[in-house]
Amino acid sequence: MFRVDTRPSRLTVIVGLLELIYHATVHNLRKTHSNALMGLFINMLQTMMLVAVFYVMYSVLGLRGAMIRGDFLLYIMSGIFLYMTQTKTMGAVVGADGPASPMMQHAPMSTFVSILSNALGALYIQILSVLVVVYIYHIAVNHVTIHNLAGVFMMLLLAWFSGIGIGMVFYALKPWFPQFATVGSTIYARANMIASGKMFVANTVPWNIIVLFSWNPLFHIIDQCRGFMFINYNPHYSNWLYPLIVSTGLLVIGFMGESYTRKHASLSWSARR
Repeated sequence: MFRVDTRPSRLTVIVGLLELIYHATVHNLRKTHSNALMGLFINMLQTMMLVAVFYVMYSVLGLRGAMIRGDFLLYIMSGIFLYMTQTKTMGAVVGADGPASPMMQHAPMSTFVSILSNALGALYIQILSVLVVVYIYHIAVNHVTIHNLAGVFMMLLLAWFSGIGIGMVFYALKPWFPQFATVGSTIYARANMIASGKMFVANTVPWNIIVLFSWNPLFHIIDQCRGFMFINYNPHYSNWLYPLIVSTGLLVIGFMGESYTRKHASLSWSARR
């Protein structure tokens, strides 16, 4: 009958938030597929199919000699892995529960937790896929040697971060323009098959071609990743600071739009999806 209200400490709030994010991440991973191993296998299969398609395309067009001196398949995988990481993360963020979702009716849940858990789930699946695919290639096909492993991993995280920034912009627009946000994110992902520049080496392309791709953060991330991966390649037309600045700016814009949307959210928006 008698209850004493106590104010939780900051540490208790932080621990509770981290626990909520963890459980929401696990829920999102299970939501994709009931069997975690099957979900990982599907993602690995998509990656390996893209690698196989690009390998056949390069072989048929006779472009293998124009690539970086080193492992040719590792060169292909460096672009595919980063492209998949950004695309999957962007799709996960765009698909996160919005302010009008029934999940937001539960007190601890928030759009921030939904966005972060989706992004962490995508990162978890991508890292596992990369590790398994590279390990299989290492023991079954060819010994893998990476010049700067820490730099390569940082570029993978930067691709993930850029996916969050781009996804947040579409996520903020989704309640207002649901069709535009869905179609726009899909078009961006498809356009990045070419616009990311993963099909060529930036140092060997004329400047008038480079300017067509230099606006894209993923172009810089992939080129810098290859510089860390191969000892014989030093990227001259890209830098890792540009995608970091652009992604941070997009993330700030996305959260500002999401905050405005959340304040004007209506339950009737769920019927527009």
